[in-house]
Amino acid sequence: MLPENNDFKIDVTSEIGNLRTLLIHSPDSGLGKVVPSKAQDWLFEDIVHLDTMRRKEYDYYIKLLMYFLDPAKIKGRLSEIDSAASNRVFFKPDNPAFHNSNKVVEIQTLLSDILEQPDIRKKLAASVCAIENCTYKLQQQLINTDPVKLAKIFISGSLDDDTMIFAPIPNMIFTRDIGIAINNHMLLNKPAKKARARETLLVRYIFFNHPLFAAYRDNILEIPDTVQHFLRPGEDQEEKTTLEGGDVMMVSPQHLLIGCSERTSVSGANEAIKLLFDNNVVSKVTIIKIPHKRDYMHIDTVFTQVKRDTWVLLHSLSIAEPAQAEDEPISWFADKKNKDKPEIVQFERGKKPQTFESLEALLTDVSKNDLGCTGEVKFIYSGNNEFPFDAREQWTDSCNLLALKEGVVLGYDRNNKTVEAFKKNGFKTLNVKSVLQKFENDELDPQTMKDTLILMPSAELSRARGGFHCMSMPLMRDNI
Repeated sequence: MLPENNDFKIDVTSEIGNLRTLLIHSPDSGLGKVVPSKAQDWLFEDIVHLDTMRRKEYDYYIKLLMYFLDPAKIKGRLSEIDSAASNRVFFKPDNPAFHNSNKVVEIQTLLSDILEQPDIRKKLAASVCAIENCTYKLQQQLINTDPVKLAKIFISGSLDDDTMIFAPIPNMIFTRDIGIAINNHMLLNKPAKKARARETLLVRYIFFNHPLFAAYRDNILEIPDTVQHFLRPGEDQEEKTTLEGGDVMMVSPQHLLIGCSERTSVSGANEAIKLLFDNNVVSKVTIIKIPHKRDYMHIDTVFTQVKRDTWVLLHSLSIAEPAQAEDEPISWFADKKNKDKPEIVQFERGKKPQTFESLEALLTDVSKNDLGCTGEVKFIYSGNNEFPFDAREQWTDSCNLLALKEGVVLGYDRNNKTVEAFKKNGFKTLNVKSVLQKFENDELDPQTMKDTLILMPSAELSRARGGFHCMSMPLMRDNI
């Protein structure tokens, strides 16, 4: 059971305030069972090596989060946690020695908690079995399974290490997509792909039934389908109501950004705006329509915020290349890049909608008019804005950064040109291994760090097509 947290609240008013509580899911055994023939159906570009992903990559993420958010759980224990004899028990939600932090909150723990209730266990087992076309006998078997083990089964798809009863849900490590905190409300999203249906169901049950969120039940918003959507012909995404958290950014207390992308439809954005305005959650929403390409997927693969006045960004998408002179034949026949230019429209209650010519123009407006910056707004470009490194490094999440506090962000160590761009803009770059050791030895204090890009190992994680912004669902940040 998650330990009591008397300080817990849902309160996110920015992308960069000091991070206090977040929801994560560590790579589970289902990730190690993705086969090549199903990888793309399950939204992966490739199969990953689970042990490497856990021990040499994601575990560093958890340890780093602990030093920033819940240091009492790790300070003085680093060598013990890292020892071979520990067998990673600190990181295993179904193990008695699990960290069980109430600041770095594991979804599997919350699921185990609600499954302790017999009525919830029956309803959720029936719902999962309905989605997965299980037999009635298997449904009864699941109902009678220990809650800790059942939570693991629902997520991994395996009765034990050898017997899979339904598909894994490997994308659950990307907790951002299934819900997002907006001020003191939770917006539960509608993922676009069937592969994410079960994780959406599990998260709904958690938010509506776990005591951690009891005070916020009336503040949980769900994206509905448009009326009689099932009567409309066709399977085109534009006809579906979909919205994923990677397309939602809380940039100031009254301003939300929503991307329309490969995964979020215009209908989904429209329903979100109606919900948010009707419930007085925010007063301003900006829609950013980007090309429906796997390259981009969500707006947080194109840009994220680093400081009030600093953003990391893919330049080749943000500003269209100049048109060719009309007296040149290429101007009449070229496949111009203007088609990839984002469409940006801002909606504010009581005002006429306004448009922005580029992402830079929008983000400059956010920094100056929403966050009160008076100086120059800076843009750190993917790949240092050098072709082909800009596109290559954007693909491996150079723009998908998580701010632990203003100016201190996590990114992958493989994006060398982007690291150069950070250095040119006055940032220190530190390897996570050295950072953790400095924290442990009191040579560095997480609370006093400034203007730092912490470089995380990424060989396997980057193949899953998501960065640390994707792998986090902030529930509480300090106001800025």
